[in-house]
Amino acid sequence: MALSQKLLLRQSQSLVMTPQLMQAIKLLQLSNLDLVAYVDAELERNPLLERDERDDSAGIALPAESASDAAEDRDVAGDVADERPDWLETRLEVSPDAIAERLDTDLANVFPDDHGAPAGEGAAMPAADPWATPSDRHSVSSDDYNLEAFVAEEKSLAGALGDQLGLAVTDPTLRLIGQALIDEVDEAGYMRGSLDAVATRLGAPLALVERVLAILQTFEPTGVCARDLADCLAIQLRERGRYDPAMAILLAHLDLVARRDHAGLKRLCGVDDEDLAEMLREVRALNPKPGSAFGSAPIHPVVPDVVVRAAPDGSWRIELNTDTLPRVLVNQSYYANVARHSKGEDRTYLSECLQTANWLVKSLDQRAKTILKVATEIVRQQDAFLAQGVAHLRPLNLKTVAEAIAMHESTVSRVTSNKYMATPRGVFELKYFFTASIASSEGGEAHSAEAVRHRIKALIDGETPDDVLSDDTLVKMLRDSGIDIARRTVAKYREALRIPSSVQRRREKQALLAT
Repeated sequence: MALSQKLLLRQSQSLVMTPQLMQAIKLLQLSNLDLVAYVDAELERNPLLERDERDDSAGIALPAESASDAAEDRDVAGDVADERPDWLETRLEVSPDAIAERLDTDLANVFPDDHGAPAGEGAAMPAADPWATPSDRHSVSSDDYNLEAFVAEEKSLAGALGDQLGLAVTDPTLRLIGQALIDEVDEAGYMRGSLDAVATRLGAPLALVERVLAILQTFEPTGVCARDLADCLAIQLRERGRYDPAMAILLAHLDLVARRDHAGLKRLCGVDDEDLAEMLREVRALNPKPGSAFGSAPIHPVVPDVVVRAAPDGSWRIELNTDTLPRVLVNQSYYANVARHSKGEDRTYLSECLQTANWLVKSLDQRAKTILKVATEIVRQQDAFLAQGVAHLRPLNLKTVAEAIAMHESTVSRVTSNKYMATPRGVFELKYFFTASIASSEGGEAHSAEAVRHRIKALIDGETPDDVLSDDTLVKMLRDSGIDIARRTVAKYREALRIPSSVQRRREKQALLAT
């Protein structure tokens, strides 16, 4: 068979990942914080972009129907008005008499009178007229001082320990070592640093560093500057006068306490059931994190991307949170003025900036509409959960939502990443509504895995000390209620909920009864 070469002309379609498409995909999976940071970087880089500083902001909202309503067409409606209160500017008027009384000074010896006479022995300040206009007296606007300066600063653990160190230690050397040790204390109040490292860094003997640490461990709150949990509990027990040899053995075997091995603890400590129960009760009353009483790093609350509210007609209203949507504009007039006088590379650069700016505005708008469309379908699928609770959460996957809104599963996956929805039931991540399905033992509708976990927790919370439910018993009770589930699945869900086994729960409940 002879081989030959020839030219063919064919037409084909292929998806090309252009930079604009990659940018749109990247924006879709960013959280609201990452999106704001990305837009800020674009505002600094692109001279044609500017932030929309208008006070009025329009919110995109969709009225979602309940599960009983089969209609799928929804209209975009609703505006969110940003109402801002008017600022009231006040004046702080200060009279000379008030200043003289505050400073305990005769101002006549300092300032000349109104007639220009020099300050002397017979000079006197005129009496302040209480009905004088603000222009006759010194006035200070409310903008001249910072209101945050009057807010009390939250006391930190390091600051409290430093204050006590200044009162307890007078030797400058010991104070230096003590401050170095305080810097190694974490938010829980534990000494996480190495004493050898501190001694080497300061060039001090290790015995002297240990001596200063012993002083720090006498500070408030009790148990602070401990090396580990056992040391922290021992310091608190010494303060209460309850640290005896039996308690020392108990603290040395906290792993047995965690496993509820009461038989082994009684054998090691040499006590009976009543004494062991009393010792465990005293240990549980201690504070394992003494430093938690002081302020720590600020906790930033989760800002939802979508807000769901109940409408008067029984449906659900879905709105985008406009606070999480950065608003940018393209300055077309600036582009027209600059492009008129630019040539060559400058004109090319401006064209690229204009194209990037237009695509960014379009991508932000498309991102908002896609999030709203996915959230609306999730609300339609999980209508029973919003109305009745987690026990009615339906099994849902990405494919179901993707087919309903005519999108690809990867797009739905990107939309639901790092996005949150505020509902009457609380704030949930969008991925929370996607759960696996567990078949029904009676051949009915499948059950959500999250609803089954909630059912297992409710059954264990309702058990009595005399009737602790084992995993086999839980399987039987769930199958009787129509949930076909295996024992290993129950054990996996119980461990995910951090619920101990039935043997450990029985020991704990018996110990509580003994106390």
